[in-house]
Amino acid sequence: MKWQQLILAFIATICLIFAGNALAQTDININNTNLIRFGGSVTVPENQVVENALAFGGSVTVSPNARVLDTAIAFGGDVILKQGARVEADAYSFGGKILQEPGAIIGGEKATFSDRHGMMYGSNQGRSSFFAHYFFSAIFRISAAVVAAILGLIILHTNPQFLQNLATKLHQHPSLTALWGMGAIISFVFVSVFLAITLIGIPLIPLLTLTAIVTSLVGSLGVALFVGQRLVSNDDSRSERLRQQSLQQQFLVGLAILTVLALIPFFGGLVVFLVNLFGLGVILLWKFGTEKPQIAT
Repeated sequence: MKWQQLILAFIATICLIFAGNALAQTDININNTNLIRFGGSVTVPENQVVENALAFGGSVTVSPNARVLDTAIAFGGDVILKQGARVEADAYSFGGKILQEPGAIIGGEKATFSDRHGMMYGSNQGRSSFFAHYFFSAIFRISAAVVAAILGLIILHTNPQFLQNLATKLHQHPSLTALWGMGAIISFVFVSVFLAITLIGIPLIPLLTLTAIVTSLVGSLGVALFVGQRLVSNDDSRSERLRQQSLQQQFLVGLAILTVLALIPFFGGLVVFLVNLFGLGVILLWKFGTEKPQIAT
């Protein structure tokens, strides 16, 4: 029965990934006035007028003589205004630049959050860029694993029952955990879109993102303990001190396995996504689920 639940959760996750990829191939036009794209770039066609242009995971390009009446926002890309293009209100780039050709106008504020100095562009730099991206990505994931190990050991030392509860929840309800995680991700996307469209909600997006990251991080610690418990046995007849040491060992083993899998090119991204998915799900299930986990004593 547990294997059937795991298979169901895996199939549901794959479906979510394919749905996201399909969504990334199509612009979403809300009331014919808002262009939004997930996982790609947005282009406002020449001479066209739209209210907002938003790209999650790409750039926003305003073609010559096109107009954006409110905001142009790119998450993970540039905001590019071609000659004669206009953004009547504000332009924001999270992780990119704002580029204006001669004659392009931004009527309101413009701001960038972080920059991509040092990135290599062009077809001749493709291979070098891949290895550079992988190197920095690996450094980031290893550093994140070290931080997670320190945080996890602190939690296990002060309140070991917390992570144990998360791991038990995941063991008992893997498919339900995946569904909670999917719901959290979908809700995050739609709330971000709503906040981005409403100008007064833009300052809340970093706070929402930080909340999601912290929640996912804490939940991922429970996922690491769950993975470690599948590989390292725990003798309940041991003393409390030895059981706590065993929990720490299980957690570190699980975290090490997940980190190694996350370092595998291409496949590692799927591992990180699944860990975050189940991490979000298990936190929400533990917090809002009606059934409390049953821990063997």
